[in-house]
Amino acid sequence: MKVLLVSANTHKDPYPVYPLGLDYVAAAIAGDHEVQITDMNGLGGIEQLGETLRGFSPDVVGVSLRNIDNTDVEDPIGFMGSYRNLVQAIRDHSDALVVLGGSGFTINPEPFMDGLKADYGILGEGERLGLLLDAIEKHKDAAAIPGVVMPSLRKPLPGPWGEEFHRGFCKDRPHVQFYLRRGGMLNLQTKRGCGYRCIYCTYPHIEGRAKRFVSPEKVADTALQLQAAGARYFFITDSVFNSDFPHNIAVAQAFRKAGVSIPWGAYFMPVGPPPNYFRLMAEAGLTHVEFGTESLSDRVLSSYRKPFKAQDVFESHQEAVDAGLHVAHFFLLGGPGETSDTLEETLGGVEKLKKSALFFFCGMRIYPNTKLFDLALEEGQISNIGNVMEPVFYRSPHIDAAEILRRVKSQGGGRINWVVGSGGRKTAKTIERLYERGHTGPLWEHLVR
Repeated sequence: MKVLLVSANTHKDPYPVYPLGLDYVAAAIAGDHEVQITDMNGLGGIEQLGETLRGFSPDVVGVSLRNIDNTDVEDPIGFMGSYRNLVQAIRDHSDALVVLGGSGFTINPEPFMDGLKADYGILGEGERLGLLLDAIEKHKDAAAIPGVVMPSLRKPLPGPWGEEFHRGFCKDRPHVQFYLRRGGMLNLQTKRGCGYRCIYCTYPHIEGRAKRFVSPEKVADTALQLQAAGARYFFITDSVFNSDFPHNIAVAQAFRKAGVSIPWGAYFMPVGPPPNYFRLMAEAGLTHVEFGTESLSDRVLSSYRKPFKAQDVFESHQEAVDAGLHVAHFFLLGGPGETSDTLEETLGGVEKLKKSALFFFCGMRIYPNTKLFDLALEEGQISNIGNVMEPVFYRSPHIDAAEILRRVKSQGGGRINWVVGSGGRKTAKTIERLYERGHTGPLWEHLVR
């Protein structure tokens, strides 16, 4: 069968993100089917998609829905409308079956199935598309496949994909060149699954709680592939890179042994690292540390179910700075347990985080299948699963959201390393100009003075 995989994401704030998941889906089905990948971020628009559909004539179009919205309380943007236009364009130009998937779809599949009128959907990891294609081709009952849903069939989320996952990266695909021309930043994955129980996070629902590792040697081989293709930077997309110190230390050692020479970054939890951890990472090419700090109040961190305290943040920060790394902290303010006093703890503690970029999100996005969703239901902040498709944010009953925003902006006092939200289109345009001038990476280090 001919299968067109479409990344529906067109959001570029603060920068466009390579559709990593489709590489894995392509690898899972390429042995039995003719596969083509189209990325709407690089394609140019719906009209060009029509040309692709007419030229390729696929039997099946798999549409990856990466996000539901932009999660930015300052400038909330829901994506359902653009996804609806995309699927309608597919229907207008093709008779292919439409299959939905991706992390955004898995978070809240029913409204997507109802709103986009798809033929099938795949919950969880996209490698199951191969099972669906086999059933379609052989006229078998697709309803029997774990994780496959249809307009009239709803199912619980299946367990994690039980087989080894492989990435089908190909440097000659047009969408790869789009990212190489715009900053040269690609990405890779070292594991799936997250065992943490953060109150707001969807990763355990999407990937499962059990960690499944890619061998360090295989990760290094992939990094070399990206490097050989022309990448000048890569970002590790694991939910938390340092959630397993032995494995990520082994990955760093494999990078050095294989001769990976381009810089990279990752998401980190500010938990106490082993001795010389960040120096070892720096020697392996790490340049950017993005800490999911969220708060500097121990009361709030406990409410968020974080496995660290404020002191751990300060110690992790200093070790990363001492290793010569660029450091950013991301704060999630106004969630359960936030009060005027806890906000003061956070804003007071922020002043100790020298030489760092600081990103403040003043509102916690509510997603289904999270403890936050259950809490919001109990408190009457939401009424049902359908009304969280558009951006909906939890509001602490103990402090006004406007006060949080006012105090953050007031204390920032115009400092350029204090960023409220993602920075919006203004930041995205600045980053795009820097990419055009030859810069690479996330670039927030230029905010630090």
